Amino acid sequence: QVQFVESGGGLVQPGGSLRLSCATSGSGFSFYRMGWYRQAPGKQRELVAAITVGGSPNYADFVKGRFTISRDNAKNTLYLQMNSLKPEDTAVYYCNVGITSMIHPWGQGTQVTVSS
Repeated sequence: QVQFVESGGGLVQPGGSLRLSCATSGSGFSFYRMGWYRQAPGKQRELVAAITVGGSPNYADFVKGRFTISRDNAKNTLYLQMNSLKPEDTAVYYCNVGITSMIHPWGQGTQVTVSS
């Protein structure tokens, strides 16, 4: 199994930026399509962005043009650069395998709060 430790969240004003990191351990990171998910209070967890082993990204419509997903297979680490943040981006962000049928146990996530 892959284990996940997310970091980089915080409080930011609308229009601001944050960079999230996800350190992984265990086997398999470099073989999996990976993804960033988020869960806002009272809402279901949703896929924000995913990236293939070869580095091809895919984004949910609500973050296209604002977020950038990347990975470093040598470091077993996943990243999410978030720009032009909006209050509706407020959520706990998690990383996991980017295929919903292959989800591993979730990490603790990192809180992102966008507020003035």
